[in-house]
Amino acid sequence: MNRFSAPQCHSCPSRHLSLLQCCGPTAQDEISLHKSAQHYAIGQTIFLEGSNPAGLYCVHSGMIKISKIGGDGKEQIIRLAKGGDILGYRGLVTGTLHSASAIAIDDCIVCLIRKPDFFQQMNENKEFSNGLLQLLSKALGETEERMLHLAYKPVRERLAEALLLLLRTFRTEENPEALTFSILRDDLGALMGTTKETATRMLSEFKAEGMLSTHGSAITIRDPLKLVSIATQYD
Repeated sequence: MNRFSAPQCHSCPSRHLSLLQCCGPTAQDEISLHKSAQHYAIGQTIFLEGSNPAGLYCVHSGMIKISKIGGDGKEQIIRLAKGGDILGYRGLVTGTLHSASAIAIDDCIVCLIRKPDFFQQMNENKEFSNGLLQLLSKALGETEERMLHLAYKPVRERLAEALLLLLRTFRTEENPEALTFSILRDDLGALMGTTKETATRMLSEFKAEGMLSTHGSAITIRDPLKLVSIATQYD
């Protein structure tokens, strides 16, 4: 984890994807003046489940997993975050501890916005507070849907769904047609709600069927339409 000069909000390439687009130029300059930024390598923790929110986290670049540890000690990935996404807002709004952990699954840069700046925008900027409400609602809906799929979909369908989610997450405006991404097999299993061994075995089956190829941790999707067909089989 390395600290360096924080990127400026008004020149951030992901600014149009972020909640901070609701803030005017003056507010963005004020936020940029006080925020900090850190670089995280793969596997490093941005914040831990059960810790106190330090502020609002805004992903400048890279990929992050939001995960919880179940009663059996196994990790479950709730969602993935990329450039433009914000993290930690639920704990700030409710005044509670972080309900999940945020861990880098890719080299990433994350900005930390001070609590006073967050609450000032929430209290004084109607567009910002409305956008925050929409984010909370969307996150709740997506989490409920994922939990249902993990409970009722067979593992083959869950793998196809996880691969499509990773494909959408790793694609960027600079490379919108990218078909290759890297993910540790432990993380893929946690995203599917299964074990590393099961995820690896199912990947081998998909590879044998010509839907993908692998090289180390890298996965290249060869037949995304087939994956869509499998993922939506029980929808």
